[in-house]
Amino acid sequence: MRKIVLATKNTGKIAEFERLLSQFTPDIKVLGLSDFPDMPEVVEIGKTLNENARLKAKAICEFTKLPALADDSGLFIDALGGQPGVYSARWAGYEGVDSKMRDLANINKALEELKDVPKGSRGAQFRSVVAFCRQNLDSSFLEKEELGVLSGQILTQPIGSAGFGYDPIFSPDQFDQSLAQLPPRVKDEVSHRGIALRAIAPFLRDHL
Repeated sequence: MRKIVLATKNTGKIAEFERLLSQFTPDIKVLGLSDFPDMPEVVEIGKTLNENARLKAKAICEFTKLPALADDSGLFIDALGGQPGVYSARWAGYEGVDSKMRDLANINKALEELKDVPKGSRGAQFRSVVAFCRQNLDSSFLEKEELGVLSGQILTQPIGSAGFGYDPIFSPDQFDQSLAQLPPRVKDEVSHRGIALRAIAPFLRDHL
């Protein structure tokens, strides 16, 4: 079975990628960074989602000697001038390792920043760049990236227990539920990450 390393230890994200990839490439086993405990942490120094995604994919590919897939996603809130954007994962400044605590801190910060913004002015977009990297026999690298965008609104309070990140406070356009309320298959169909993955899946099928 072909293997690909996903640039995350987040079990929710690994499960999401596995569901999405299985629709196009059922013979691919998705590994996470937990399978490579000696892998040094990749510092995300990029100023854009594209830069961070490519940086992570190449670093993991070089270390594991396997094809790697990385994504960098961000929530861009209109009323906040596009914040938190590329800094979405660490916006609230949480420095611990508990992803649920980090997510809660970020959600609370978003709600506080928007407490005086009325419902009709709470537009936002989730954006995800998915980057692939594979080392060729001549030591060069094959790289590819795709962008996915999901538009919606920021809710006034968290709703739903599924998903991760800002999912409980983001309601996609055409839905009256948050991403955290949607069944996994529905979320896969509409999510920014799903859009980007479906765009890159044919390339993965042909180049792994």
